[in-house]
Amino acid sequence: MSLLPMRNKARHTARVDHPYLDAPRPLAFAHRGGAADGDENTAAAFRRAIDLGYRYVETDVHATADGVPVVIHDAALDRVAGRTGRVAEMTWADLETVRVGGAAVVPRLDDVLDAWPQVRFNVDVKSDAVVEPAVEAVRRSGALDRVLLASFSDRRLSRVRALAGPRVATSLGMGEVARLRIAATARIPLRPPVSAVAAQIPVRHGRIKVLTPRFLAYLHRVGLAVHIWTIDDPEMMNTLLDMGVDGIMTDRIDVLHDVYSARGLWSR
Repeated sequence: MSLLPMRNKARHTARVDHPYLDAPRPLAFAHRGGAADGDENTAAAFRRAIDLGYRYVETDVHATADGVPVVIHDAALDRVAGRTGRVAEMTWADLETVRVGGAAVVPRLDDVLDAWPQVRFNVDVKSDAVVEPAVEAVRRSGALDRVLLASFSDRRLSRVRALAGPRVATSLGMGEVARLRIAATARIPLRPPVSAVAAQIPVRHGRIKVLTPRFLAYLHRVGLAVHIWTIDDPEMMNTLLDMGVDGIMTDRIDVLHDVYSARGLWSR
């Protein structure tokens, strides 16, 4: 979906008041449930983050060969399960036998959403094949207001938005972020897609500095929350909080917890 010029601020349609964002800011996201602990995107990882007080959990979803949306970052099993195989080429019955880190099952998205109805999930839609299964899982779980669907792909996000409708929150794709960055430099206000509530961006992309005070101010001005990934260094966490970002994603859930607590922000 293209980003359109804003004729005036009153016509801005970005849903910054979406229920997904209805919490004290800055938000704290457990990236993959807290990937630094070694059992990313598992029930144990999510439970550990939630027990620590996290109410926002970032995760990833792929589809099996028979269309089951499963929570896993990589398309292949090598890194997390120590065996060959691709998620998209396995049925759910096959994948049920796989163990992450030798012990944990690969969860279904439905099971994760149903297990923690009080938690808001930031779900990275990792393939075209999982778009429809993921949207259907969110609907089945009654989680429309507590899930944000994300992707690097603008095209994939366009399909997510078409299927899910404006009620489900989304973030911006890479192309959408790039166009906003150009618009910020040119001082041209653009209207984000109707369901886009956040720009989720890194501090840098290669040699390019993505987050600057000017771009942050611009994103806020066009009505978007700004969430930064993936930050594990406490000094950088404090720098970002001083800048005024709206959320931080981390693999080091203990470190982010301590930084927020020291600043009186851990009101969970």
